[in-house]
Amino acid sequence: MERLPEIPRYLLGDGPPVKLVDMDRARFEAIMGSGLNHYGGTVLRLGDRFSCHWLKRNGNPHLADVTAIAAKTEIPGAYLLNLSYEWTCTSSTSPDPAGNGNRLLRTLDWPMDGLGRNVVVASCDGPAGPYENITWPGFAGVVTAMAPGRFAAAINQPPMRRWSFSCWLDWGVNRVRLWRRRALPPVHLLRQAFETCETYAAAKQILMQTPLAMPAFFTLSGIEPAEGCVIERTEEGCQVREAPASVANHWIATGQSGRDRGIDSGGRYTQMEALRDQPVNDFTWVVPPILNETTRLAVMANAQQGTLAVQGWERAQGFVGPATQVFKM
Repeated sequence: MERLPEIPRYLLGDGPPVKLVDMDRARFEAIMGSGLNHYGGTVLRLGDRFSCHWLKRNGNPHLADVTAIAAKTEIPGAYLLNLSYEWTCTSSTSPDPAGNGNRLLRTLDWPMDGLGRNVVVASCDGPAGPYENITWPGFAGVVTAMAPGRFAAAINQPPMRRWSFSCWLDWGVNRVRLWRRRALPPVHLLRQAFETCETYAAAKQILMQTPLAMPAFFTLSGIEPAEGCVIERTEEGCQVREAPASVANHWIATGQSGRDRGIDSGGRYTQMEALRDQPVNDFTWVVPPILNETTRLAVMANAQQGTLAVQGWERAQGFVGPATQVFKM
């Protein structure tokens, strides 16, 4: 049997995200090629034009990072993919049943192929301290990360707001609403939390209070057993569910409705609620419906212990399975 590839860990330090592109050019080109195959050149070129304009108009603090990444390839899509928010996820935070601290469990689903086999761990240094970013070369935000001795966190996507009988019309209305916003995208806010927040309490405060360009669910896991929460955010509003708590891609605290995201959000949430307190130390918990045809990433993190486990997943011949070895730190 062919040996699965390892997930590399790159010491990015305080360097910009474009440095990661230079460190792993092959994975960067593979991700850009997957985006081209998935979305098509016309969509990526148009998306780049609007995304770049939106970032410039808003004075986005990470525009220079995305521009530097776009300059590294002739393939369109760097701006659009950095603002993509089409993935779905299942996450939980609870006291770690196998030891001290609080544990974050997390899977990420996205129909775009290649995200599992091309995932990397970037060891970054920010003003508040180091953190491990589970990411991809060419991505300037943070989706999932762990800062030893501080906190771990992940983003989930809420349902699409429903305005009409048509999914496509609702998508258009939501994009117009986003176009009018000048606040940070959730992936940029989470990056700022890891770079600037020295404690779980500080991270919780900015994730609760900072205006957002679009709704988001943040799962935050601290260093004490009770330090954990799911933050359900609208652009300006906030509802918090304290640990132990799980989240998929539907509202729990507010009861809002919307168009479903991903595969069986209710089933994924129910299963994560049932397993979040189990003392697992591997990825045997990644089973249907949490595991589905779009699953690309699974993560376990404990910030107090400084432990992190990551595995990439991909679809092949109608079956989704591990695409990498398990990275452990």
